[in-house]
Amino acid sequence: MRQIIILLIMVATAFSCQVEEDNPLLTDYNTPFNLPPFERIESEHFIPAFDRAMEEHNSEIDDIAGNPEPPTFENTVAALDYSGNLLSEVQSVFSNLNSSHTNEELQEIAREITPRLSAHSTNILLNADLFERIEAVNKQKEELGLNYEQAQLLEKTYKRFIRGGAALDDGKQQRLREINQQLSSLTLQFGDNIRDETNSFELVIEDEADLAGLPSDLISNAAEVAEERGYDGKWVFTHHNPSVMPFLTYADNRELREKMKRTYINRCNNDNEYDNKENIRQIVNLRIERADLLGYSTHAHYVLEENMAGTPGRVYEFLDELWEAALPVAKQEVDELQAMIYSEGDDFQLEPWDWRYYAEKVRKEKFDIDEAEIRPYFSMDNVIEGTFMVVGRLWGLQFVKLDDVPKYHDDVEVYQVLDNDGSHLGILYMDNYNRPSKRGGAWMSSFRRQSVRDGEFIHPVITINCNFSRPAGGQPSLLTFDEYTTFFHEFGHALHGLMSDVTYPGLAGTAVPRDFVELPSQVMENWARHPDVMTMFARHYETEQVIPPDLIERITAAGHFNQGFATVEYLATAFIDMDYHTLEQQKDLDPIGFEEEVTDRIGLIDEIVPRWRSTYLSHIFSGGYSAGYYSYIWSGVLDADAFEAFLETNLFDRETAESFRTSILEKGGTRDPMEMYVNFRGREPEIGPLLRQRGLD
Repeated sequence: MRQIIILLIMVATAFSCQVEEDNPLLTDYNTPFNLPPFERIESEHFIPAFDRAMEEHNSEIDDIAGNPEPPTFENTVAALDYSGNLLSEVQSVFSNLNSSHTNEELQEIAREITPRLSAHSTNILLNADLFERIEAVNKQKEELGLNYEQAQLLEKTYKRFIRGGAALDDGKQQRLREINQQLSSLTLQFGDNIRDETNSFELVIEDEADLAGLPSDLISNAAEVAEERGYDGKWVFTHHNPSVMPFLTYADNRELREKMKRTYINRCNNDNEYDNKENIRQIVNLRIERADLLGYSTHAHYVLEENMAGTPGRVYEFLDELWEAALPVAKQEVDELQAMIYSEGDDFQLEPWDWRYYAEKVRKEKFDIDEAEIRPYFSMDNVIEGTFMVVGRLWGLQFVKLDDVPKYHDDVEVYQVLDNDGSHLGILYMDNYNRPSKRGGAWMSSFRRQSVRDGEFIHPVITINCNFSRPAGGQPSLLTFDEYTTFFHEFGHALHGLMSDVTYPGLAGTAVPRDFVELPSQVMENWARHPDVMTMFARHYETEQVIPPDLIERITAAGHFNQGFATVEYLATAFIDMDYHTLEQQKDLDPIGFEEEVTDRIGLIDEIVPRWRSTYLSHIFSGGYSAGYYSYIWSGVLDADAFEAFLETNLFDRETAESFRTSILEKGGTRDPMEMYVNFRGREPEIGPLLRQRGLD
């Protein structure tokens, strides 16, 4: 019997070794720039890779926690930050594929592995021997002679363990494990429901007369979607942004606009398999319980302790100040749109499904401008070229397109990024078009973060994703002005990752507070809107004519238009987020009723719906922005103030750009955010530039 058991173990070991040899996630990539070998990665490779990676990480943790040597910064804190490299690699490939090009197999793997990863992370944070060593290093931090980056890593590591429950008793730690696992599954399901409900909707149009008012390229795209879905000779519009937003802006048929708007704002609130109301109830209540376990008044107090804002009270003061400035402007805009309705001989009252349609009419009347005139100058290729030009002028970066490197989808473009001295800086993946296998929105992520390991500089591999309309009807993808600035926004995030120059991976790139991380992205939008930048690259996709000066003047003149609406719909969502996460006690929430209570309290007008309603508010219920959605406009204060530093010198002033790079972009999370900002600007930010930028002063 013993011989049989030994033989079985030998066979199992041999099989395991063979599986690992055949698993591209567990072997050397042997690819240019050590990029993931996407063409060799199959869904079945992920679970064995996760198993091996977590096993290896646990072994590393055991070695650190059980080290017989006295705890030091290097053998404990730094060693912990460097640990789990294989797991980081596997997880980055999986999470990016599951977001950008998912399928049923990947989604099933996510449902299985997400709670396991949560448990793995929780186990590390609740490892008593490991925490004892970290605590010992923290107690002697004043005598260690640590540099800025080391001191910041020690502080963040110690706080992460405290905030992760390391100081709790055994009973509370066990409950914390359960909460974290439940939250990981619920937030994943919340996001899956949004994706699936969004993909399931289709507005099928059979009568060509119902297309009145819509741009030709949108019609062509709808015809292609219809053909793909088996509706030959018809047109299909979806809830993906490149379809729904222009439909609401241009469709003359008011009944169809109402149908599109109502279904869009009611996503995941239809009492079907994609309904998110129960997920919200559980997520909010679990966050309340976790905050209480950890000694915080609310989840918002727990989150904001790590942000620039610091406290919920300060966030509310900030939001209230902006609300008081924006709401009167939005009410004036209602009067303008209602006047336009009356001028056309109609007598109905403005509704949410009318706003974008009549705002476009008013904008055209006031500024002689509409998106149909603008979009031909902003083809996807032109916008990419323009972004490269701006970044080249500011920092001297160069972008070399790579064709013979692994890609996970044909839509993806890959670039080698060279620094101003021609040296390798990093790799950039760009995935710009929408498809059913991609989640909605726009985001930046990484396949590999920058760090310095054993004296070797590890260059980052960054990816940005957007959901722009695919080229259709023989035309290139033509972006709206908002989509154009969105691309610049995500490119700013990419620069934050690419220009990172730190030692420890846990502090690299975008590893900064939520209300600071949007500064590098949003500041880039200022260049996108500047007339001098548009003249550099914006050419008509058919005639190659440079965008006319008078069109730029009209775009600039319209810059403050509809900003009351844009600010109010955004702030309404920020208030909803904060109100959910300042609840002190669990309750049987009715998310829709709760949302209505919030909007009634702040005085949101009936003509405007919050930008993101609760049941599809992915930022806070499946992303990392809970009690942090306010951060976009908080960072707006920073970016508007920072951009004025360039306007005070020169739009492409290299000295100012270099200061922004060395003070902020390179530093990652190695400094206090306000300290980094003051190092760049010479003072703390002022709110005036933001109010002027939005016409709210």
